[in-house]
Amino acid sequence: MKYTFVIFSLFWSISSFAEVELLQRVSAKEAGYSSEALKQLEQYLEDHGSSSMLLMYDGKVFFEWGSTNKKHTVHSIRKALINSLIGIYHQKGLLPLDKSLKGYDVEDIYPLSKIERSATLRHLLQSRSGVYHPAAAESQGMKQLRPERYAHGPGEYYYYNNWDFNVAGAILEKETGKSIYELFLKDIAEPLGMQYKGKSVSLDVSTDPAIPTSDGFYLYEPKQSKFPAYHFRLSARDLALYGQLYLNRGKWNGKQIIPAEWIDLTTRPHSIYNEKYGLSYGMFWYSLVPSEKSEHPPSFYHTGTGVHMLGIYPKHKMVMVHRVDTESDYRFKSQDLYPLIQLMHKARLSK
Repeated sequence: MKYTFVIFSLFWSISSFAEVELLQRVSAKEAGYSSEALKQLEQYLEDHGSSSMLLMYDGKVFFEWGSTNKKHTVHSIRKALINSLIGIYHQKGLLPLDKSLKGYDVEDIYPLSKIERSATLRHLLQSRSGVYHPAAAESQGMKQLRPERYAHGPGEYYYYNNWDFNVAGAILEKETGKSIYELFLKDIAEPLGMQYKGKSVSLDVSTDPAIPTSDGFYLYEPKQSKFPAYHFRLSARDLALYGQLYLNRGKWNGKQIIPAEWIDLTTRPHSIYNEKYGLSYGMFWYSLVPSEKSEHPPSFYHTGTGVHMLGIYPKHKMVMVHRVDTESDYRFKSQDLYPLIQLMHKARLSK
């Protein structure tokens, strides 16, 4: 039995190593980056307390730092993760974008008005529902910025709204009859060869739960809303694979996993909220407003609690992932993220 265990453990280690090594590699120079400049980026990551960072060029890793196989909660990047699932099942006819909340039979603990129930799934994805009901997993800042109930009608106003995000996930589950975690495993993780295995649990915030070691967890706040937040825990490696799928416009190993038209629709600007810096929200993705002369689709990204980031840069054929161990005490601050991005861009040899 002892030898059987040792052999099994060795097999598991080799299998896990082989899985990680599925990521192909290329030198920084071949990717168009300065290895010397990337050393400055490494020092910045070390100095500011990052957990990991991974950069891919045309599907190949050219920069890897830290614990890229360690799972952490992705926080708000969860919205970008179910963007793919909604796109897949929209194409299958299960999720009409212009079907109303009434049509989807959506109601909450504080009843919705007739106008609120006229909001559509499209409005939820754009974060423009006009439903300002309390929601699970709202930060204090989100609560403070949330408009007064009934202040705006559906489609009139962009507000980064956790109620919209949580309800979109609930609609996906209701219409497919499966959990978000099951769907993500079958439709995304397994085809891409992710480490994610789809294990999930449910937690109630009132019990002050510790973050689980599962691949995901529903977080309920029953005094706020009946709809939970759906949290994911992924490694930097898995997020990079997901980003590459979007850089490939939904295609993986010759198979169209996500409709390319869906990616084009949801990653273009829908709500410009900062004209000076060209920042906008698409549909469960942030998007940079492209210049008129640009020949490439806009870059798009999502952040998590201001420190995690998944970025896709079509012009440079690049995917960027930055992680922080926010499940423990951490030093990295939200104001540290922009200088990090600047260092990354400055390392590019051809601007």
